[in-house]
Amino acid sequence: MPGDVLYEGRIRTGDNTYRAQGKVCATRIGLVEYGRGMGSVIALEASYNPLVGDLVIGKIVNIDLGQWMVDIDASSSAILSVPDVIDAPFNPDIVMPDILDVGDTIVAKIVDLDRRRTPILSTLGRGLGKVEEGFIIRITPSKIPRLIGKKGSMVNMILKETGCRIVIGQNGQILIHGRTRDQEEIVVDVIDKINKEAHTTGLTSRVQEYIKSLKEGQD
Repeated sequence: MPGDVLYEGRIRTGDNTYRAQGKVCATRIGLVEYGRGMGSVIALEASYNPLVGDLVIGKIVNIDLGQWMVDIDASSSAILSVPDVIDAPFNPDIVMPDILDVGDTIVAKIVDLDRRRTPILSTLGRGLGKVEEGFIIRITPSKIPRLIGKKGSMVNMILKETGCRIVIGQNGQILIHGRTRDQEEIVVDVIDKINKEAHTTGLTSRVQEYIKSLKEGQD
């Protein structure tokens, strides 16, 4: 619970913790994790805190003059301006719904935060833009690092074992596209397992065994 003491003495503060009078305390409701001289809390539920450079997946919810409003599960909608989509200045003759319409899903990067900390998006770049195939699932944003793994170890293992394309948004939205429905179902089951067991140790090896059991069950 917030304020609970996790450790007394010399230890580094990790995610969702702070130091007070030589003690490391929690800032969120969650599960305690100790490792490599650090105390951390894996939040059970935490809203997304946008940061510049984050890859996010969102949905167009409104169209204004020269810009789209995008729901990225943050405290406010993000802004995507025409130049950050077409790499050219806004022209009043542009029919914006022909480019992106309400209800479209996009993969974008946060390139700035305005004075109100409203995220500013761009879809200029490889792998960014309107989502044309696949489907979206969601996990708690604070558990995204566990899905990615150290140096990408977890997600790369999932990619290798399933052959699916996976795009991970830092806002907890995950795009999945496989050659078959069976492949996609394995990925969904695996991500659900990671979401539930993100606080446990030895997760990568257990997930690898879990994927093998799922694949054997489909044979």
